Amino acid sequence: MPHHTPLIATIVVGLGLAFVLGVLAHRLRIPPLVGYLLAGILVGPFTPGFVADQGLAVELAEIGVILLMFGVGLHFSLADLLSVKAIAIPGAVVQIAVATAFGVGLAWLMGWSAGAGIVFGLALSVASTVVLLRALQERRILETRRGRIAVGWLIVEDLAMVLTLVLLPALAGLLKGEAGVLAWDDLARTVGLTLLKVAAFVALMLVVGRRVIPWVLHYVAHSGSRELFRLAVLAVALGVAFGAAMLFDVSFALGAFFAGMILSESPLSQRAAEESLPLRDAFAVLFFVSVGMLLDPAVLLRQALPVLATFLIIVLAKSAAAYLIVRAFGHPRITALTISASLAQIGEFSFILAGLGVGLGIMPAEARDLVLAGAILSILANPLFFALLDRIKARMDRGAEAALAATAGEEDAVLKPTSLSGHDVVVGYGRVGSAIGEGLLRTGRPFLVIEERRAAIDALRAQGIEAIAGNGADPRIVRAAGLPVARTLYVAIPEAFEAGQIVAQARALGPELEIIARAHFDAEVEHLERVGADIIVMGEREIARAMLEHAAAKAPPSRPEGDGAPAAA
Repeated sequence: MPHHTPLIATIVVGLGLAFVLGVLAHRLRIPPLVGYLLAGILVGPFTPGFVADQGLAVELAEIGVILLMFGVGLHFSLADLLSVKAIAIPGAVVQIAVATAFGVGLAWLMGWSAGAGIVFGLALSVASTVVLLRALQERRILETRRGRIAVGWLIVEDLAMVLTLVLLPALAGLLKGEAGVLAWDDLARTVGLTLLKVAAFVALMLVVGRRVIPWVLHYVAHSGSRELFRLAVLAVALGVAFGAAMLFDVSFALGAFFAGMILSESPLSQRAAEESLPLRDAFAVLFFVSVGMLLDPAVLLRQALPVLATFLIIVLAKSAAAYLIVRAFGHPRITALTISASLAQIGEFSFILAGLGVGLGIMPAEARDLVLAGAILSILANPLFFALLDRIKARMDRGAEAALAATAGEEDAVLKPTSLSGHDVVVGYGRVGSAIGEGLLRTGRPFLVIEERRAAIDALRAQGIEAIAGNGADPRIVRAAGLPVARTLYVAIPEAFEAGQIVAQARALGPELEIIARAHFDAEVEHLERVGADIIVMGEREIARAMLEHAAAKAPPSRPEGDGAPAAA
């Protein structure tokens, strides 16, 4: 029987085509997101063949943004956010102003009104949450100081766009050049109410959310049901984001970020991040597909020069402004380059703002097409900027610039090697790593920990335990841990591919080093053995062995034949 299934069709065709083109892009050694964007173009309304439901795709993509920002919040604390306010707030404000000025200039050349230019420039000034965070996560710099600056900058931009979206309808008459339509008391009331709502949401999260959210997850965790815990994590992330948007007019992304940040103080934050990861990645792919659906490829030919100018404002003018601002505040060059590359694109807020501007009659439809084209091109180009950044970073690490970055407080640029010898090294301090650490503390054996989470690093150092902040697969981190003179390396992280990279590097540095790793599947065991691990502990096998040993210890001894037992028939 026929079924009307636009939601299922959008998900199946979108993810299926994204997978095929993503694999093809990977084979061609270009970022998979290029394939995702192309998949969106192919299922969009401007190309022949199947046309996915654009409205549903955008809403599904919004779930990806919510889960992504929730995951980022899980790795942040309020202290982390406040620690970068001195650069994030003025930097974001000035960069928005610069991008808006360039947008006004292009609008003037196109013959648009000043109001249209302002809205157009604002749409070009705000970076995409998904693109920025994926780039930082792929390079494992999200929790470094430059990563925290980038996220803080993003939060300020989001707040600015929330305020803009609220004020735009009230200012529409003024921006369209209609005299006598602006009531200043109404405008002041709107601004005050918006700021009051944001403040109320933040206060509610800090006062009530800090108690309720961790309590709920702890209660569910003690039920022993992984299914319920996963459901609780999703309910918290999506529920807080939706409530923030409906009750306080705060963006979904900002609401989810605060929910994650509140939960980051709980010991369950690592487990919550693991449970939300699969859905987060799937919906993030749908975000790129939904972006591709918005583009009419004919615009690239019809308005080639305006599209090029829009693209250059996004990737050059805005990035150059960000670079100069960060350098003016005394931060290292690598930090300034990271922020510049992170902001050299636009995304979801830009689409919303452009659509609202056209709907209110402030901007022509042509401006929205330029915003969409500029977004697609900048997202496609963004991985190239980060690839260039990686090369510059590698060159700087080999030169004098690395020492300058270290003195300026960039903890991930140069690492001081440990002075320990004959010690143990624990990579990852989650549930498994912390249990290993407790055992080592009881025996009195010296050890250090390699961990990415800032909260865990601070807690370890408060106990007097040496800890290195960073990813264990980073060659500099591995060298700083003193593996050639270490006794045992415990690779306690659950990701087998990353664990294999750590094991391979460790074996090259310390041929006599004992390496113990963990795995979940037989294929992972074989991989870790192949790259040099001495002992691989597979959780399921160890649980089964412990159960059998326990049962064997309690079982009565078997009686030998002939001691009075009944004979077999």
